[in-house]
Amino acid sequence: MTNAMPPRPTSRDVAERAGVSQATVSLVLRDRWHGRVSPARAVAVRAAARELGYRPNLAARSLRLGRTRTALVVVPALTNEFFARMHAGAARVAGEDDVGVVLYSSPAGIEAAPDPFVSAEATLDGVLASSMAAGALTALSGNGLPLVMLDSEPGGGAAATVNPDIATGMRLVTRHLLGLGHRRFAHIAADVDSWTFGVRARVLAGELAAVPDARLVATERAPIDVRGGLAAADRALAAPGGATALVCDDDMLAVGSCKAARRRGLRVPDDVSVTGFDDLTVATAVEPELTTVHLPAEELGAAGMRALLAALRGEPGGTTVLPVSLAVRASTAPAPTR
Repeated sequence: MTNAMPPRPTSRDVAERAGVSQATVSLVLRDRWHGRVSPARAVAVRAAARELGYRPNLAARSLRLGRTRTALVVVPALTNEFFARMHAGAARVAGEDDVGVVLYSSPAGIEAAPDPFVSAEATLDGVLASSMAAGALTALSGNGLPLVMLDSEPGGGAAATVNPDIATGMRLVTRHLLGLGHRRFAHIAADVDSWTFGVRARVLAGELAAVPDARLVATERAPIDVRGGLAAADRALAAPGGATALVCDDDMLAVGSCKAARRRGLRVPDDVSVTGFDDLTVATAVEPELTTVHLPAEELGAAGMRALLAALRGEPGGTTVLPVSLAVRASTAPAPTR
């Protein structure tokens, strides 16, 4: 006597359980139901799929389509809001073109990581990656997969590059502070060897060099978190020269810098101004709210996925630069007169 395996549930089973058509099941489970299916029916379909233990047969779909239609998105970690937004934008565009997305978050953050697939060529059609997770791409580099890089130095073998205008962002920050009369700056720099942070440092130095009485009194590097920002800003504020403006590479570093200033008995922004970069939710959750560079994280992911889909169609790539803006808030004010 043999124990027969129970039949695998099908989309028809899900449709019957939810009381909808198979087409509706397909729309809901591919997240393409908005504007076509009522929210109540979408909930019913998902509940039916959960109850039945239904999983789409991706292998069968791949055979019908003639390729996997799957893209790998590589980011450092989704605990960082910026990369979560970026992934959301990429997944939205992929879904509109019926392309699946496999997320690979490097377990070691920005450090090198192993190949997530034994044979990436057999599993994927292309790769979309942040430059901050470039170490995870080492094992994939010889596989000939189309690669689109985000926030990365143009070129380097990628089919295309999509970047926010980092140089303009740092330029806006520096000129805003110079316009407020600040002349003694400290740079709270991300301790990451990445193109994007190199651009920030170079532009800051260049802008200050163009103003005769402006100078960079300290550069302190830190891991990208509140604790790192606090420690780095504390060192910068103790440095000779008395910085009146702390220019931070990231909003989390800026939050830590504000804490360091308060612990030294300094008021933000009366005694020292603090700026961030990214415009994360935390920028408006703290007091004072942060002046920061707004980067279009979701559109970065969306534009990157569009570039990857174009590469898969055989279209030529290039470099796309997305505009940024400066969100001026309460953490910056005219330089103290003393």
